[in-house]
Amino acid sequence: MKDFGSRRFNGLRNGGFMLVDCLVYITLVTVVLGIGGIAFYRCWDSNKALRRDADDIVRALNAGELWRADIRSATGPIRSVQQADMEKLQIPNSGGEVDYVLHQNELRRQTSIGQNSLLLSGVIHSQMAPDPRKHVSAWRWDLELSRTRRATVLKPLFTFEAVPAQLADSSK
Repeated sequence: MKDFGSRRFNGLRNGGFMLVDCLVYITLVTVVLGIGGIAFYRCWDSNKALRRDADDIVRALNAGELWRADIRSATGPIRSVQQADMEKLQIPNSGGEVDYVLHQNELRRQTSIGQNSLLLSGVIHSQMAPDPRKHVSAWRWDLELSRTRRATVLKPLFTFEAVPAQLADSSK
């Protein structure tokens, strides 16, 4: 006659988990999930920084295209005014005058009809100056934006060039 009771006890002992095994597996799962969470949040932060950089680039390009359009539509001589804490570029056109004002790291576009719009914030350096060429008087705008708090891949530097339309026509 066989003893079924001892056989059943031996079968459970060989096929079951011990409490120490469960604690080891729980610790391993916790470590793997922790490392995965850290990697996820680093990717999340990098994605946000990349989106902010891309938005800054788009804003700078839109501001540059608006500046180029204003330079091309100039009806008279363009003047650059330097003050202690402010730089201003005055562009006369058929509707009055358009001013680009850099004050306290903000670039604003002001028109003679009272429009005042913020084009860019976080401007480190902006220089709008004449760039004389052989047959035309072009204008050049060098722009540097501040970086985000983390190191970025790209250094946000831009250069825009434009030629006033009436000056380009008269030089031919």
